[in-house]
Amino acid sequence: MNKILFFIILIFSLTTVSQNNENIFGSFESNSQLLQDDNTLNFTSPDDNFRANNYFQLNYNIGNISTGIQYESYLPSAMLGYYPQYNGENGIASYFMNIKRNKIDITLGYFYGQFGNGLIYRSWENRQLGINNAIKGIKFKYKFSESFNLTTIYGQQRNGFELNESTIQGIDSNLSLNKFLNFEKTDLTISASYVGRYQNNSTNDLIPANVKSLGARVDLYSGRFSLNLEGIIKDSDVIANEGVILSDKLYDGTALQLDLGYSKKGLGLNTTFRRLENFNFYSDRLAEGNIYNQQTISYTPALTKQQDYLLTNIYVYSAQPRLVINALENRSGEVGSQTDFYYTFKKDSFLGKYKSKIAVNFSYWAAIESNFNQDQSYDVEFIGDGNRYYRDFNFELKNRWNNKFNTTITMLDVIIDKGVALGGPLGVQGDIKAKVGVFEGTYRYENGKSSRAVIQHLWTKDDKKNWAGLVYEYNFSTSLNVFVADGWNYGGTDKIHYYNFGGSYSKDNIRLSLNYGRQRGGLICVGGVCRYVPENTGLNLNLNLVF
Repeated sequence: MNKILFFIILIFSLTTVSQNNENIFGSFESNSQLLQDDNTLNFTSPDDNFRANNYFQLNYNIGNISTGIQYESYLPSAMLGYYPQYNGENGIASYFMNIKRNKIDITLGYFYGQFGNGLIYRSWENRQLGINNAIKGIKFKYKFSESFNLTTIYGQQRNGFELNESTIQGIDSNLSLNKFLNFEKTDLTISASYVGRYQNNSTNDLIPANVKSLGARVDLYSGRFSLNLEGIIKDSDVIANEGVILSDKLYDGTALQLDLGYSKKGLGLNTTFRRLENFNFYSDRLAEGNIYNQQTISYTPALTKQQDYLLTNIYVYSAQPRLVINALENRSGEVGSQTDFYYTFKKDSFLGKYKSKIAVNFSYWAAIESNFNQDQSYDVEFIGDGNRYYRDFNFELKNRWNNKFNTTITMLDVIIDKGVALGGPLGVQGDIKAKVGVFEGTYRYENGKSSRAVIQHLWTKDDKKNWAGLVYEYNFSTSLNVFVADGWNYGGTDKIHYYNFGGSYSKDNIRLSLNYGRQRGGLICVGGVCRYVPENTGLNLNLNLVF
């Protein structure tokens, strides 16, 4: 009924505005897999071995009004590793109408958004990760002046094709001080945010129905320097794990993030410090600990170098902001930092005729040092000397030797807690220490043809021991390519080859890709947020159409 009423209002609104500046556009994306048994992997394909995720989006703009609708289908089941609630479902998943007029910007229906870095609030969609935590309601923006703007949100968060019973409300304000302080070469902005959740406590007065987060930010840009500081406090709430409230005891949470940057032509330096103590915020208190990244209000990605080679993304870090108190482990969150350094060498240096680039990254993340008491309370240090979760030192050197040939060399030295990498309690299973080396070369021929080869190796005495990897890709043109890849765990007990081969074709607004092979089990990460995928074998087809 709500959807019908929405579209009646939508059609009426569109018929009352001028027919000038009309624009209709959309997209269709289909990702499907045909799974098969693989005795080597001990993988037995499910009965519904054909699985598909399909998305159809249609948008219509006319004047200052924008509208959109998204249809989704997960038939007969969602692809492996996706939120089980999608299995067998299809229908209109979201819709919206946006009106912009002068200083006002209003969105009705489903909307996305972010306050600051997203620590206090972010609603977004990522189909590769299976995340869509849009909020259905109203988002209202008002620009009072060039110096001050305000955003408010109110609604219910999407959970599969349903809505959570809780309501989310928020306010974000931003004030630029440039005019007041007569800054000419400096940009200084201060911001404040509020996000609250109301959820019925089912007559249990010990569980708070209202939980809120309050945050403040400072953004400073002056010449070659930049600074971003954000701090958040979250009300006391119960902690849950996989749908079960562990006790009626309440715990508050905090988040602090500091970003510093310096850049000039050919050089850049950025460093980030972040401390998260009991800082998960969900639209449903019982969603705490779910492995599918569903129903999240806060956004806490891992702040590490994002890698995309076969072997560099085996041991990846996922953020650990949770408070956990049980018989196996006690932890209150994470603290750490990441630093990036970039430098571009001058032309005709010893590294080649063209400008060569080097990137160095170091990150270290650990538990916040905490002492847990028998009454389930705990005492915590600001940083302390908690168990190390992850340490990564890596560098990347890119050379363009001439107008046809370029290379990339990547080296990693990683230490990761086994609980983070393999699952289970953290800080008690020991570490995995690994080193990875990668050499990539690309040669360009005439008429858009090119060859790309990647040779890589992972050394470790832990877990599944050593790996070797090879990728070869040939581009017949800018539209057609084929590839073959193999990640060989030759140091493991079964010496498994995770082979893959396929290709893609694109023309105008259509792209089609097809591949067959084995998927190594583990985490797939995008932008520091990860989804677990079990080992499997099969055929994968991807189609993207934009119109």
